[in-house]
Amino acid sequence: MATTIGTAGDAPQRERRLTVAQVRARPEHAEAMFHETARIYRVLRTNPEFENAVRHLREALLARTPVRVRFVEPNGEIIELVRVDS
Repeated sequence: MATTIGTAGDAPQRERRLTVAQVRARPEHAEAMFHETARIYRVLRTNPEFENAVRHLREALLARTPVRVRFVEPNGEIIELVRVDS
């Protein structure tokens, strides 16, 4: 018998390697979209890493290179940290 995993078959992930498709600034957050998923993710301006995260996202968008994105919770939509993929 097959075992099913919650969240539409996605294993819970707090960090993912993603390729940036778009970054948009909003009054209270920045929105990020990635080629690998149809969701819209947010970096809150209250996040101490906001400026670095948005800078990494924009640089990765221009360079068309993936980044490591860590979320506040597994399979969440709030971005906690963005790192250059190594």
